[in-house]
Amino acid sequence: MSADDDDLFRDEMAGVTPLQREQRVVRRPVSANKTALEHRRSAAVAEELPDRNKLTDTSIAPLDPWYVLSFKRPGVQNGVFRKLKQGRYEAQARLDLHRMTVERARREIFEFVEQSYQYGVRSALIIHGKGETRPERERASILKGCVDHWLRELDIVQAFHSALPQHGGTGAVYVLLRKSEEKKREAREQFAKGRVSLD
Repeated sequence: MSADDDDLFRDEMAGVTPLQREQRVVRRPVSANKTALEHRRSAAVAEELPDRNKLTDTSIAPLDPWYVLSFKRPGVQNGVFRKLKQGRYEAQARLDLHRMTVERARREIFEFVEQSYQYGVRSALIIHGKGETRPERERASILKGCVDHWLRELDIVQAFHSALPQHGGTGAVYVLLRKSEEKKREAREQFAKGRVSLD
């Protein structure tokens, strides 16, 4: 640049004020005993996401091992519910709760039902146990009561009924889930293909 260019540049920039810089974050050195990966892991654990699970886990009464679970939402056809009770819908997904604590079972059921719905599963089998063995009697009967209570709380669940003996009897339950939006769309398209225009 020539001297004239320098003078011209200074004249043009005479009224300009420099931008204020934001303060920079000072990086703390990672301690010798903690690697960067461990640092990120501990930060991720500290920022836990809120629990979306709305299932209650208090004041749930245990049920008798031989009690038959049965529930149907309004709008579910009697014929559909009868087929469910008779085990005529093949279980497209299964969940076994044996040896789980109430808190773990609560998480598992919520995730299982939600994922089943997302994948378009309509019928599932949940095995909760009867609680007939002496050491586990109390815990298992509580799980059965919890399953009965939790499935009623989930709007996705349309109906459920204790299973037939070959599928676990009163230690398991058939669950009928609402049709996913994807499955509803597929059904509408299938129905539209079958319709013949009268024009």
